Amino acid sequence: MPLPPAGRVLRAIGVDDAPFVRKPGAKVVVLGALCANTRFETLVTTRVRAFGWGATDAIGAAIANSKFLAQLHVVLLDGIAVGGLNVIDLAALAARIKRPCIAVMRKVPDLAAMEKAIRQYPRPDARLALLKRAGPVIEREGFVFQVQGAEPSVALEALSRVTDTGNVPEPLRLAHRIGSGWVLGESGRRA
Repeated sequence: MPLPPAGRVLRAIGVDDAPFVRKPGAKVVVLGALCANTRFETLVTTRVRAFGWGATDAIGAAIANSKFLAQLHVVLLDGIAVGGLNVIDLAALAARIKRPCIAVMRKVPDLAAMEKAIRQYPRPDARLALLKRAGPVIEREGFVFQVQGAEPSVALEALSRVTDTGNVPEPLRLAHRIGSGWVLGESGRRA
């Protein structure tokens, strides 16, 4: 599905995990904040296991089974994993929901440090393969991201259209804030 032309509403869902107990197998709430441009419209939720597997299926099902899929243009993820190292298969997620999927990062990741962390958990080679499958890390106009299901130029346009200030898209900022408030009783300053 192509992005709507400039001036028309772009609907993006920002997916982030809520704060969680950092032990393998702990339940992790994952939230998706759907925005029309930068205006919050609705929320979808699911759960995954910390440092486990199945994030792609859980997030894919939450989005695909929602009544909002037909209106959705793009999926934004806060990084490539939720619940610690429950790595999302970006290409499989994009194929399942037939929408561009963009993993957004605050800075270029330290891949060596990520590999070292991943090697401490079961099936490290499978997790590393998912990281590689997500595609190259792109750094443009203040955004750092990986994208599947669209060209980087389309991803950059979508990110620009749903970002008010700085380089955190509003759907991701809201998912983060709502998740923190949900679990901790209040949200912090940083999204």
